[in-house]
Amino acid sequence: MDIQTTSESKFVVSDAVFGVPFNEPLVHQVVTAFLAGARAGTKAQKTRAQVRGGGRKPWKQKGTGQARAGTIRSPLWRKGGRIFAAVPRDHGQKVNKKMYRGALRAIVSELARQGHLLVAEDFQMEAPKTRGLLEKLSQLNASDILIVTDSVDRNLQLSSRNLPHVDVTDLAGINPVSLLSREKVLMTSAVVKKLEAWLS
Repeated sequence: MDIQTTSESKFVVSDAVFGVPFNEPLVHQVVTAFLAGARAGTKAQKTRAQVRGGGRKPWKQKGTGQARAGTIRSPLWRKGGRIFAAVPRDHGQKVNKKMYRGALRAIVSELARQGHLLVAEDFQMEAPKTRGLLEKLSQLNASDILIVTDSVDRNLQLSSRNLPHVDVTDLAGINPVSLLSREKVLMTSAVVKKLEAWLS
C-alpha cells in the first residue's frame, strides 16, 4: 500500500498493517477500555458505620411519642451516613495485546485510506517558534494534527504547546485515543517503519 508523503511522493508500507478493514466494534471496545483506565476511581463516601459519633441511643425506645431511633448517624438523619456509599474502585477493563494491536492496525489503515495519514522523512524545528510551526502546517494544509516523531524534539514540543489543535508525541506515546482525536496524523518515516514492525 502507498501512503502520501509531504513531498508528494509515495511511501510503500505493508498491507498487513496499513491495509486492513476498519473493525468498528473492536476499535470502540479498545477506546472505551483506554478511557476507562484513565479514570481515577477515587470517589469515596462514608456509611453509617464510618461516620463519627452516634454511639449513644438518642432517646429511649418507647414513651416519647417520637419514632424509634438507635443512632443520630442514620442515613435518614442530617449528618448521617450514606446508604449506598461510593467506594474507591478500579474502572480498568481487560484488553488483550492482540486486540489492542488489531485496533491500532484498523485505525492507521483507515487514516491511510482517507488520506489523513502523512509521512515525512524528518520533521524538526530549528528554533522553538510557534509561527514557524504554523507556516509548516499551513503548507501541509493541516491545522488539526498529531505529529509523531521518532524522539520528541524539544524545539518542536515548545513550538506546539500553545497550539490547542496540535499534539506532539513519540512512538511510545501513540494510543487509540490520540490517533482518533485529531483530523490528520503526521509520522516520520522512521516511526512508520517501527510501527509496521511492531504491529506485524
